[in-house]
Amino acid sequence: MSVFITLIAALVVFSAVIAIHEFGHFAVAKLCGIQVNEFSIGMGPVLWKKNHKGTQYSLRALPVGGFVALEGEESLESQQAEDARGEREAEDVNPIPPEQRTGIPLPEAPVWQRALVMAAGAFMNFVLGFVVLIILVAAQDDAITSKTVYAVQDGALCGQTGLQAGDEILAVNGRRCFVANDILYELVRTEAYRADFTVKRDGQKVELPDVQFDTWQDENGETHMTLGFSVYGIEKTPLSVLKEAWNSTLYYGRIVFTSLADLLRGRESINNLSGPVGIVTAIGQAASYGWQDLLELLALITINLGIFNLLPFPALDGGKVVFLIIEGITGRAVPEKLQSALTVAAFGLLFALMLFATYNDIIRLVTGAM
Repeated sequence: MSVFITLIAALVVFSAVIAIHEFGHFAVAKLCGIQVNEFSIGMGPVLWKKNHKGTQYSLRALPVGGFVALEGEESLESQQAEDARGEREAEDVNPIPPEQRTGIPLPEAPVWQRALVMAAGAFMNFVLGFVVLIILVAAQDDAITSKTVYAVQDGALCGQTGLQAGDEILAVNGRRCFVANDILYELVRTEAYRADFTVKRDGQKVELPDVQFDTWQDENGETHMTLGFSVYGIEKTPLSVLKEAWNSTLYYGRIVFTSLADLLRGRESINNLSGPVGIVTAIGQAASYGWQDLLELLALITINLGIFNLLPFPALDGGKVVFLIIEGITGRAVPEKLQSALTVAAFGLLFALMLFATYNDIIRLVTGAM
């Protein structure tokens, strides 16, 4: 895969994910009557701009993401937009007429509206992931893979220990299975190649404890699991495509939570963390396989970003929502100095984590492990 194609694919993915996130903040702020000073696609020097109804819409030189600058918001982008607006008005260069600035500053909006604005970016990431998955499910040549067992192989250990043809798999090890990939994901994470199943059999929910699976060893002596059963296909209809896309969105979302939990519990090593270099490499690999693999990775990244941004961490949108919930309950805003101190500390931790993940990526590239 050429470096050029990898960079183009990475720019498309990052721009789509970040731009849709910022559009969520922008759209809800507009609906709530909050003054939006600027909505920018891209970062860096301005290539094109237009003022419309009190908002500057701009296209910037670096085609990575974008930002929304809200009146009264304590952020670098908002401050830059306000400073730039002041300079334009002082020079009388394409000024925004005062009568067009009909929106209210963000701090003057009700708490619930500010919380909606903060959460809207992540919501749009989920919407993007859902739309992408609709396209992928609709475009696949094969039927949709169900969770209902079609047949168990003769002599398969999973059949001897509980599974039967016709069983609809509801959960593995207590975790609900939204799509067929959930079954595979949970089985990969099992220990000793056995798992507890919950199935629907003849209309009744049945518990199947300790279902076991056959194994085989490759030439390197590594042990692999044999699934031992096949499942039915589901005919593609508009309703089944929408249902599968929705369940796949839930599947990707839970992967993010499960991976984070595994990391915190020590089940996954922090050395497995990947940063921007690793993500770009993965995007390049996906692009080399075809547009469907690239879109699948886009769906995973945008859902990942949506969930990550909603974590109750001061530097993230979720942290801002927590501050607003406290304000809504107590009737008093969390002191600005405390918010700023926590946000700066959180940014420091995130930046250190990103550096560590990037170091991991570089080591993997040098050693050929990526």
